[in-house]
Amino acid sequence: MIDFLDLKSVNAAFRDELVAACTRVIDSGWYIGGRELAKFEAEYAEFCGSRYCVGVANGLDALILTLRAWKVLGKIQEGDEVIVPSNTYIASILAITENRLTPVLVEPDADTFNLCPSNVRKAITPRTRVILPVHLYGQLADMPALLKVAAEHDLLVLEDSAQSHGASIGGRKAGSWGDASGFSFYPGKNLGALGDAGAITTDDLELADTLRALRNYGSQEKYKNLYQGVNSRLDEIQAAMLSVKLKYLDVQTQHRREIATLYLEGIKNPNIKLPVTGTGDGCDESHVWHLFVISCDQREALKEHLTACGVQTLIHYPIPPHQQPAYSEWREYSFPVSEQMHRRVLSLPMGPSLSLDDARRVVDACNSFSGNG
Repeated sequence: MIDFLDLKSVNAAFRDELVAACTRVIDSGWYIGGRELAKFEAEYAEFCGSRYCVGVANGLDALILTLRAWKVLGKIQEGDEVIVPSNTYIASILAITENRLTPVLVEPDADTFNLCPSNVRKAITPRTRVILPVHLYGQLADMPALLKVAAEHDLLVLEDSAQSHGASIGGRKAGSWGDASGFSFYPGKNLGALGDAGAITTDDLELADTLRALRNYGSQEKYKNLYQGVNSRLDEIQAAMLSVKLKYLDVQTQHRREIATLYLEGIKNPNIKLPVTGTGDGCDESHVWHLFVISCDQREALKEHLTACGVQTLIHYPIPPHQQPAYSEWREYSFPVSEQMHRRVLSLPMGPSLSLDDARRVVDACNSFSGNG
């Protein structure tokens, strides 16, 4: 079986360095808020092209705490509207409702699956305060167009960059476009920790300082609490391991692009729709291919066929947020573009440990699907 993603093999490539990093932290006797965290935050800020990076416990907290910090700073208030794509993973929306803000779901671009600027413009009301573009599957949303809309209406922009480490437009990377950006380092991400981890990048010093306090019980100085904060800290061991893996991220991204090129050029089955990049120009060099997501009207039959051919696949995502029990009040909402996506999408194996030979086997398996179920 060709695994969808073999994390054991991914991390085996750095095993000696990861063990050395863990040993260094263990021997230091300092496990929270020390040198390893400061080192990784500086490295990741530089990687993204932002001034500041604030490590937190996970990607959801990165989004929740950024919106909360803006509330603390008086930039938004409860009930304000946040525009978000209707086909995102539910975490993007949980961050909004956790802050008692109002999600405004907007249909994505039918080709790229990312937030559609013209649909955003139509959704703006007097209560709109934030645009939350999600860089889905490793490709940036149309940030130049979205920033133009935001500037026209004096809106904040919070990038959900959980799937887009290193993705770029014109050389400008995810994490450096919006007023802030939330990252996840969940183990399966392009830059993955060996546990939960996350971070926020921003150029705003006041926001960064507020976030540092909020992640630490609302405190910038021990036993003095400025805000009603939380405990959401990126620990020293995870920070140390992320520093190790960050050194190899560009090389791994290039391998992902080679696999994507092989898929894009090799899969010829008319029953399968291939991913479309923002430029529509094949394997766009700005795409980091966190996931390679195809579409098929006979998704379940294709999935069964690929399994029979020894190819493991996953679905990202089977149920749109407005149809989840958690948001039962939205059951009557209709987002036909998003709903069609969720019925048709299927993710092929993708990752730095996937061999090109195995990728060719995936191509052959896709091309052998008859389309008749």
